[in-house]
Amino acid sequence: MTPTTPAAIDSRGLTKHYGSTVALDRVDFQVPTGTVFGVIGPNGAGKTTTMRLLLDIIRPTSGEVSVLGADPRSGGPSLRRRIGFLPGELHLGGRGSGRELLRHYARISGGVPADRIEQLGDRLGVDLSRPVRKLSKGNKQKVGLIQAFMHEPELLVLDEPTSGLDPLVQQEFLTMVREAKAAGQTVFLSSHVLSEVQQAADEVAILRDGRIATIATVKQLRETAVRHVRVVVAEEDAGALAATLSASPGISAIGQSPLGPAEGESEFTATIDAHVDDFVKALAQHPIIDLAIEEPELEESVMRYYDGSDAPRPTDDDEEDAR
Repeated sequence: MTPTTPAAIDSRGLTKHYGSTVALDRVDFQVPTGTVFGVIGPNGAGKTTTMRLLLDIIRPTSGEVSVLGADPRSGGPSLRRRIGFLPGELHLGGRGSGRELLRHYARISGGVPADRIEQLGDRLGVDLSRPVRKLSKGNKQKVGLIQAFMHEPELLVLDEPTSGLDPLVQQEFLTMVREAKAAGQTVFLSSHVLSEVQQAADEVAILRDGRIATIATVKQLRETAVRHVRVVVAEEDAGALAATLSASPGISAIGQSPLGPAEGESEFTATIDAHVDDFVKALAQHPIIDLAIEEPELEESVMRYYDGSDAPRPTDDDEEDAR
């Protein structure tokens, strides 16, 4: 029997309290080695708390977690060198240049090729000769990405990594993530915007109020995603189509309006959360003049996991203050 590869991250019952506030509540998940795992959720959902627990920046109230086969509480510097970390609140100071700061980090991390820093700087478009304190938020974020990636760690832990980056640099970052995966590295990244992780992640965990609402592949989320559709039929077929749409499960928000007396046509709009194949088969009973199905609204689908909870959630800043 071939032994299974241990998970890069294995969390069981991970819980964190800040006083009376429950920031993380019995969270279980596993991240297979060599995959990209995304965590989605609004501010205060528990994303940053999870990452700080993985890195032993804070200690859990209860539960267990293993990172690269070691307990973060006892892994020490040898474990830290195997991890690249980009915090959500990045603070870079000092009077030195970006290059000097990164070389300092390289000496701590060890094993950084001589030209690696310059290569990453060119890819991300940041002037490393400028003093760090004079860099814009976006350029500081690029320096933070370089320090996380430059020693080619086994595990990358990236908290809101595209914050402050322009769209072109965001795409370059996603390319870097795909390259890291191809090289066998594991990537654990968080975001409050699903579109930022859906292009690269193998699996996505949706956090709600410190709990995991679901873990799914992007493909699974897409298959169950909300879609908005537009159907045009002849006026004489409108009644039959309306009856079919009303009787079909997974179809809601049905609207109907005539396109005008001259056209003799009727337009239907609807929202579908059923499998698109079922919807098309239902339409096949009728003569259709025009049909448009929008790309799945994955963010809208994810928001369904937050429906029914209007209670205020603590922000990550609140968690930091409590700590």
